[in-house]
Amino acid sequence: MLQDIERYLACPHCAQGLTLDGRTLRCAAGHSFDQAKQGYVSLLAGDAHTGTGDTADMVAARSDFLAAGHYRPIADALAAAAGTPLGDDGLVADLGAGTGYYLAQVLARTGGAGAALDISKYALRRAAKAHPRIGAVVCDAWRRLPLRDGCADLLLNVFAPRNGPEIRRVLRPGGRLLLVSPTSRHLRELVAALGLLSVDEDKERRIDEKLSPWLTRTDRVEVEFRLSLSRADAAAVVAMGPNAWHTDADRLTATLAELPEPVEVTGSVQVATYC
Repeated sequence: MLQDIERYLACPHCAQGLTLDGRTLRCAAGHSFDQAKQGYVSLLAGDAHTGTGDTADMVAARSDFLAAGHYRPIADALAAAAGTPLGDDGLVADLGAGTGYYLAQVLARTGGAGAALDISKYALRRAAKAHPRIGAVVCDAWRRLPLRDGCADLLLNVFAPRNGPEIRRVLRPGGRLLLVSPTSRHLRELVAALGLLSVDEDKERRIDEKLSPWLTRTDRVEVEFRLSLSRADAAAVVAMGPNAWHTDADRLTATLAELPEPVEVTGSVQVATYC
């Protein structure tokens, strides 16, 4: 809930701290932000932003797919990397939190409060209900994050934009970034069968290079697992991510109908730790 993360939030206009007054966040300069009835609050600095948020259909597809447990190995690996409990004053911030699925799993391991940060209000409607200690905040990952300097013990980033200088700013001294990215083998069977976007084999090096001015990778764990998907599950994989913007729906339906059921698919990601 917003009460759990109030002390960590900062005004997107003036960067001063925010105080929750009923259902409204206010700063000393007089800026105010009302909580939506669905539980999230928008801390965008005006209406402009640099990204395109996930649509309601994309979020629904992701919610159903994750609820079925298909990516549980990723959530388990994240929780293991998070390590020991943080205590009552610990903060886990998830940049590109989506529905809050991964953040909820980590909080169950670490305790503390969770800030779900995303550009999509449709995703945050679900994130706000994913765990009792999650506060959901609409923001732009490529701009100044609405968090105070040095407030986060852990920052999660799962298949999401990575803003190196802002991640460094909001992490506490000794804080860590846990970053999940796909390998070139991730969903390779569907990539081949459905003509989906593929992952560059050089992705790991490029991520390290882009983050290197601010963060250093200290650990990496590869997580590979098998998925046995129905055609509906396979369609959800396409619908819940960036392929949704690049796929013709009628052609996808026709191609899926030709696949065997279940579809055996490889899941392959790396969970990297940066300090």
